[in-house]
Amino acid sequence: MAAWQGSWRFPLYLRLWLAVIAAVAIITVAFGWLWRMNNQQAPMRDVIIRDDASGQVLGQARTRPVRTPGQGVEFEVAMNDGRTLVVQIPPRTRSPGEGPPSRPWARGTSGLLWMLGIMALAVVIGSYPIIRRLTQRLESLRRGVERWGEGDLAVRVDESGSDEAAFLARRFNHAAERLETLIKSHKSLLANASHELRSPLARIRMGIELMGGDSPAAKAEITRNIAELDQLIDEILLASRLDARATDVGTPEPVDLAGLAAEESARAGAELVTEGSGPFVVEGVAKLLRRAIRNLLENARRYADGPVQVEVAPAGGDMVVRVRDQGPGVPPDQRERIFEPFYRLPGASEREGGVGLGLALVRSIAQRHHGRAVCEDAPGGGACFVLRLPRRQP
Repeated sequence: MAAWQGSWRFPLYLRLWLAVIAAVAIITVAFGWLWRMNNQQAPMRDVIIRDDASGQVLGQARTRPVRTPGQGVEFEVAMNDGRTLVVQIPPRTRSPGEGPPSRPWARGTSGLLWMLGIMALAVVIGSYPIIRRLTQRLESLRRGVERWGEGDLAVRVDESGSDEAAFLARRFNHAAERLETLIKSHKSLLANASHELRSPLARIRMGIELMGGDSPAAKAEITRNIAELDQLIDEILLASRLDARATDVGTPEPVDLAGLAAEESARAGAELVTEGSGPFVVEGVAKLLRRAIRNLLENARRYADGPVQVEVAPAGGDMVVRVRDQGPGVPPDQRERIFEPFYRLPGASEREGGVGLGLALVRSIAQRHHGRAVCEDAPGGGACFVLRLPRRQP
């Protein structure tokens, strides 16, 4: 904790900016030092002293000029008669009427150093808004993660942009949304399971009190409620296993969807229709797919008294199973909610049976097989539930 507080005294943007300043300063100083070392010794020059009248060379030398601050440049020249002369070139002076020197600071080595300083200042000023914008987004992500870690599962961060920070924000939002949905689903599952388990238990208790001997009616009621309780527990366990993606719920294998639908249709007394050419094969776990079709048929029988039709047909790269009934249908605003665990349509009661987990299991099984389950309009009224699964390629 102390180490974190120590690092927080200097925000990330300030540390990045100081790093840029330090890098520019080091480059400037190093370049200036190299420039000064390179120009510390002037190059060799040929100096010739000639008699203007006769044109005779009085002395010449190849020497290195000596720069004296304030006095200009000096050369030592050996004359032909053995003497040594010092030739001095004084600094440039202004002539009468000539204006002040223009930008003397921009000449020579000092001019180059001034240029380096201006460039360094421009880099320092120009880099600040770029670094600050990046670190503001990182700080926003940090605040979002802190709030999320404190229990606010609904928090989301800004994911604008197309760089690594935006990608990280999008992945965080996606993970937070999935976790929030999973936790809500589990909370709803546990809360509703505890409520739903009370009803059959209460009926069992009432049936025992009414038994008054070996009453066949009471025994039948107890048997029915025990079967309902057993089904509820089985569906809760299956829903929990399907939510855990790492759980092994069976080995995927080629499954003849038409054959599976035929068996379940015969069991439920529904009409089976196949369209298109076979084979109607998908890759999946047979017992899960059987459970999905059975739940759709039981749901249709529970809410409709008329005929139920099951249609199996290919659709592009998918296999589609449609279960149609002639019941009251599902209102458009309820077609997504009916797939939520323990949700019943308004007006439905325990007389119809079921606990509201059947359709939720169908959707979970479909998603487990990389498919989907939806409710659509049915021609002529009623409900039409569609199970769409990827078709197995030969």
